[in-house]
Amino acid sequence: MIEKENFERHLRKTNFSENTITSYLFALRQYSEQYGDVSLKNLKAYKVWLIESYSPKTVNLRLRAINCYLESIGKDNWKLPFVRVQQKTFLENVISEADYEYFKNCLKRDGKMFWYFVIRFLAATGTRVSELVQIKAEHVRRGHLDLYAKGGKLRRIYIPKSLQEEALSWLSDKHQDSGFIFLNKNGDRITTRGISGQLKKLAVGYGIDPAVVYPHSFRHRFAKSFLERCNDIAFLADLMGHESIETTRIYLRKTATEQREIVDRIIDW
Repeated sequence: MIEKENFERHLRKTNFSENTITSYLFALRQYSEQYGDVSLKNLKAYKVWLIESYSPKTVNLRLRAINCYLESIGKDNWKLPFVRVQQKTFLENVISEADYEYFKNCLKRDGKMFWYFVIRFLAATGTRVSELVQIKAEHVRRGHLDLYAKGGKLRRIYIPKSLQEEALSWLSDKHQDSGFIFLNKNGDRITTRGISGQLKKLAVGYGIDPAVVYPHSFRHRFAKSFLERCNDIAFLADLMGHESIETTRIYLRKTATEQREIVDRIIDW
């Protein structure tokens, strides 16, 4: 019998993020609806179905959830091996530094300061959008915020001095000295989906390819720009909250657009 409530308690006790908890519970529910009880035969059948239905990255995400459940019920020896993910030799759909600067300047020019600071914080701190919405005025004054990742690991997100000063001025103009800074029209914390959707609309309005305008693209921009100015990949891994430096190495690669420009420029034979 699937113990969903016990699994959710296990996840919360282990300090998993809300996004991870939601994702893991979805995977367990998906498995339960299709295969019922946990058995080696059903687990293997589920993995085959995943491989036939999803990308390798999604397959591994679902398997990670199921393996976590197996751990929670003492069935570690039933854990399923992950599938191999073929990593691309280039980054895709990352906003260029020029487009970021243009976007930022357009938003500021037009007085859309809320969205100006959304992309400024994403690109200047390397936060995930789920972390962005947790930023408070108190964090801005302090110049950093501390977050606890899964396993209780502490991650400090620094707010650069230039951004800190500009944001404090913005908050002062709004007469806000405490609480979350990214709120919707109702005064509640804006959702990550709300941010994603509005960024796409703004990109189209300013003639920027919407394919490169999404919250994680600015996190990619942070990493690329950081390495161009400070070639310390271990420090970058800490700033981004990567558990392994291997995850951070992808930012040493060129984007597809950058590769194309280099090929066109140097190959004349």
